[in-house]
Amino acid sequence: MTPSAYLPFLIQAVIAAGLTGLVISASTFFGQRGRHTRIKDSAYECGVPGEGVVHTRYSVKFYVTALLFMLFDLEIVILIPWTFIYREFLHQHIPIFGPILFFIFVLVLGLVYEIRKGALEWER
Repeated sequence: MTPSAYLPFLIQAVIAAGLTGLVISASTFFGQRGRHTRIKDSAYECGVPGEGVVHTRYSVKFYVTALLFMLFDLEIVILIPWTFIYREFLHQHIPIFGPILFFIFVLVLGLVYEIRKGALEWER
């Protein structure tokens, strides 16, 4: 592939970054600025003043579960396009099956490791 084949992607990325910067700048410039007071900065609990610790601690299992979800979600994002381009790679005599099997093997190996370490067990 020639570098000119990547030009549409580059243009789209520049436009997306420009629009993002424009929206954030416009929000900062034209947006309302709130006043910080003790009452406005306090947590609202159904009209009752908050008692005790405002910031409760969450179990690490919530974060581990979220990270595992993101990991396996990303693997699907990689595998789905592979299914669409598999025929094109075979047509051009590019060996793609071995690398994909290695990728799936590494993911299954990671899943087995997580199961053996008990990362998927909610209560221990």
